[in-house]
Amino acid sequence: MIAQAWIAAVIGIAAIVEDVARRRISNWIPVSAFGAGLLWQCVRFGWQGAISALLGTLTGFGVFLVFYLFGGMGGGDVKLMAGFGAVLGVKKVAEAALWTAGCGGILAALVIAASAIRGFWKSYRAPSAKTDGASRRIQSADSIPYAPAIAAGVWLSLVPKG
Repeated sequence: MIAQAWIAAVIGIAAIVEDVARRRISNWIPVSAFGAGLLWQCVRFGWQGAISALLGTLTGFGVFLVFYLFGGMGGGDVKLMAGFGAVLGVKKVAEAALWTAGCGGILAALVIAASAIRGFWKSYRAPSAKTDGASRRIQSADSIPYAPAIAAGVWLSLVPKG
């Protein structure tokens, strides 16, 4: 279990850093997660671990593929969850997806709140004589980096319960 947590931590941090800094997740990150997860599952559980890792990969991919197809998520996020599916195995990946959804909602609320505060602060500090209501509108980002929510969801799924 400790090796699994280390894999999730290292992969999660790499994904967060790249997604926040570059707004993308390079393929080496989910591929590393898949390889490390498959290896860990095989060492720990043998051929049944390999099956669990592969099914976890398919499950993680399938859950987020729906959001990708509707334009709500990037392809790197889908691949990252698929890679984490190998680390977690089929039994834990659904729990991680639910935790991820909750963390993503909190992250989105924080981004909206920060944007509103920033917009208010800008309009309060430097009102222009030519401003109208439309120019004072709060500007929101087109998207938010989702790797922090995915990593947090995976980490929360690894926390022992009860």
